[in-house]
Amino acid sequence: MTTPAPQSVPTRSEAKSADTWDLSLMYADDAAWKRELATIDGRIATMNALAGTIQHGASALVQVLKTREALMTVAHQLYIYAHCRYDSDSGDATGQELNAQAQSMVAKAQAALAFVEPEILALPEAELRGWISSEATLSQYAYSFDVLLRNRLHTRSAEVEGVLAQLGEVTSAPYAIFGMLNNTDMTFGSITDESGSTVELSHGRYGKYLESNDRRVRKDTFHTYYKSFTAHKNTLAMTLSQGVKSNVVNARVRGYNSAVEAALAPNDIPVSVYHNLVSTVKANLPKMHRYYALRKKLMKLDDLRIYDLYPPINAGVELAVDYREGCQLVAAALRPLGADYAAALDMAYESRWIDVYENKGKRSGAYSTGSYTTAPYILLNYQNRLDDVFTLAHELGHSMHSFYTRKTQPYHYGDYTIFVAEVASTLNEALLVAHLLKTRSEPEVRRHLIVQQLEDIRRTLVRQTMFAEFELDMHTRSENDEPLTTDGLTERYFQMVKDYHGPAVTLDDEIGLEWSRIPHFYYNFYVYQYATGISAALALADNVEKGDAASVKNYLGFLSGGSSKSSIELLRGAGVDMASPAPVQAAMDRFDTLLDELEKLG
Repeated sequence: MTTPAPQSVPTRSEAKSADTWDLSLMYADDAAWKRELATIDGRIATMNALAGTIQHGASALVQVLKTREALMTVAHQLYIYAHCRYDSDSGDATGQELNAQAQSMVAKAQAALAFVEPEILALPEAELRGWISSEATLSQYAYSFDVLLRNRLHTRSAEVEGVLAQLGEVTSAPYAIFGMLNNTDMTFGSITDESGSTVELSHGRYGKYLESNDRRVRKDTFHTYYKSFTAHKNTLAMTLSQGVKSNVVNARVRGYNSAVEAALAPNDIPVSVYHNLVSTVKANLPKMHRYYALRKKLMKLDDLRIYDLYPPINAGVELAVDYREGCQLVAAALRPLGADYAAALDMAYESRWIDVYENKGKRSGAYSTGSYTTAPYILLNYQNRLDDVFTLAHELGHSMHSFYTRKTQPYHYGDYTIFVAEVASTLNEALLVAHLLKTRSEPEVRRHLIVQQLEDIRRTLVRQTMFAEFELDMHTRSENDEPLTTDGLTERYFQMVKDYHGPAVTLDDEIGLEWSRIPHFYYNFYVYQYATGISAALALADNVEKGDAASVKNYLGFLSGGSSKSSIELLRGAGVDMASPAPVQAAMDRFDTLLDELEKLG
């Protein structure tokens, strides 16, 4: 009997251009990119020449701000092109070269800007306020000056800020090393799929085969995949430990009480929001334990394992969706957001903002990226599953947020904080679920969709809160000078998984190593915002879905707000108050209601 040949992951050269992002929207080719890169040193020199001039008056400050914007507009566009080239195929030598050059260039550009904030803060506040009121151009920056003045205590001298900027490449090294190991150097073995074919595992295929209806395939996928992380666990513990230490040192240098405060305070987010999230979710964990017990019952399993949490409960429902159909489905689900939003979606599809399928060397997962002058590009690893449709909707939410912000706001307000970054993406997912429930009446499909909603809350609110608690634990231990060892990380993570999943889930030892494969642990207190984001998004989606014109207008106003106000105020304007733990509790109550419906369907 001949063993079937492995289904290998395709190379980048095998991808159809229609399924890849169009980077020529930024630069015609690599040569054009290099020509633009050659102008940066001159731009940096122009910026450096302005050091020490801000004290000369309002017009001097305007010149500094405009020169800074001109420099960083080009620098960020250069970076995004190189970043996308690299993430398309991290094994490509040219992409590696461009990415390395871009990182060095951005570090140099940021170093050239290091004098700006210290010089502004050296001005008497009354004098600066006077300039703002008398100079029309400066008045456009009023809120950004408010933010800067609020963070005055944590901005260091120009010399120290310059050193910190130059250290940017060094402090980002843990994540860069993790990325190279995780995306390029590591291989994940092969499994035998449902049809008897030998299949090479990858990050994308790991998720796909965890959803298999064949428990043997799920089990083999789980154990085979984790062998690579087990083999590299000490290296991965070192990269993560150093990443945490970098955050702790930065917080100390800037005079914050903790790394979590350093991450939240610049965006005016109270640390209490973080702690309230963790405490509220933990208080509701019995709801999660109830869900796992019901899943175990409905799946007719003697023991429920981590790898049993991903397949559909009613295994006979076929919900495979190819990419083009997925695009149409997302467009239909988002119609309540209006014609202008629909036109922007068409642009995303037709102008090739999206890199669709997996290939060798491509970065795992999915994200939305871009700069003020570029398209809001999306990276996917689409596997023709319903989950991938939700991922598409999610990343389009990010990209539409970026699109509306950049279309509406000036450069200095042309981005948004990470606190609100997950609201638009998660609202899109909620609207997609609502659309599917309206258009699919079959009991087994409705059961699947209810589980989908439960899973959205489980994965985005509860699981990300578990990550957030673990991230806080790591930083707290590092701040107390406790070493973050491989065994210590694994033991604490395993215990946390046990607490969050409860008695209905039997844990395999490998799950203790899950920390080693989570790229977001290198993002400096990012993950908690997935949880706060879904809480806000569920509340806003309810209003939009009801066809409330005022709610839609307020929501589109939020998308267009960029960073022109504080995150808390922008969300209040959209219709939800995240300074209160109430939205998190409401999301958990919604989970309980969905669970009641699932029990009735049986």
